[in-house]
Amino acid sequence: MEENKQEIIDEKDESQNEEIEAETEVVEEEPNELEQLRQEKEEINNRLLRLQADYDNFRRRTQKEKEADRKYRSQSLVEELIPALDNFERALQVEVDGDSAKNFANGMKMVYDQFKAALEKEGVEEIPAKGEEFDPHMHQAIMQVEDENYESNIVVEELQKGYRLKDRVIRPSMVKVNQ
Repeated sequence: MEENKQEIIDEKDESQNEEIEAETEVVEEEPNELEQLRQEKEEINNRLLRLQADYDNFRRRTQKEKEADRKYRSQSLVEELIPALDNFERALQVEVDGDSAKNFANGMKMVYDQFKAALEKEGVEEIPAKGEEFDPHMHQAIMQVEDENYESNIVVEELQKGYRLKDRVIRPSMVKVNQ
């Protein structure tokens, strides 16, 4: 009987050992699975953060594009009107004789002033040139002269006015520059 008891105890011990080994394998597998789940979670979080950053960058970029479109919406119109402004200025430089011609010239001057005011309201400015230091972004040098009255690299004469729309040059000033 004792042998039977011993066999039963041995069998119980063996089955308990098998259960412990099985549980140990499960416990050993769980940390690996747990670590994999943590890594997956971290990867998903990183992807989410990248997507959010991409979306924010896209939103900022489209906002800047919209602002630029609004800011310079009148650029093509201004480019078309500048030659007309030049012609007005040339017409106003002609000397006139007689009262009716002077009245006509005064009327033209009023239209010119109104035209210029409308462009200024839209953000169009003349680029200062004569007496200014030559700036290749604002001025187009078509001649170089030697003039003792001016320092080197100073605009001596403006041959054609330049214009900018807000901070963008529409047409550079054509100038003579002192050497």
